[in-house]
Amino acid sequence: MKEEWIQKIAEGDRDTFRDFYKEAAGPVYSFILSLTRDVHEAEDLMQDTFLCVWDRAEDYEPQGKPLAWVFTIARHLCYMRFRQRRRETELSEWDKEEEGEVYAALEQAPERKVLSDALAALREEDRQIVLLHAAAGLKHREVASALGLPLATELSKYNRSMNKLQKILPQSI
Repeated sequence: MKEEWIQKIAEGDRDTFRDFYKEAAGPVYSFILSLTRDVHEAEDLMQDTFLCVWDRAEDYEPQGKPLAWVFTIARHLCYMRFRQRRRETELSEWDKEEEGEVYAALEQAPERKVLSDALAALREEDRQIVLLHAAAGLKHREVASALGLPLATELSKYNRSMNKLQKILPQSI
């Protein structure tokens, strides 16, 4: 994925945007799906992500890989959607009578927090590598290609990151 594509997109080049979309859509969708675990939600957020790319291409700072920038946008949109849904759920919970049921999301919250904190300990690129491979199910070659890294570098970063996560995460999770 080429940095000059983003510059051309910023200039309004629709053909370049189409080419960029074709190359980035698979990894971006997999990444979003790994966060949302909902096909329809992932499709909506992917559309929003690429609209942001189109609208904000002139804001791109060439300090890394363009796809990493797109993943950052996607993650930000996912988290905004999660917060919005949580607020809606919290408000709707006030309308229900207490029934003594187990709330699954609350039961899983401690594990999610521990995992989120562990992932936050990784550098941005390393976290993306782990999420794209382990959570989104992309092959190492696909991850390397998506991030513009040599395969050996991607494999090395993945293995170091997984070792770091194993040291951080408690064995009970």
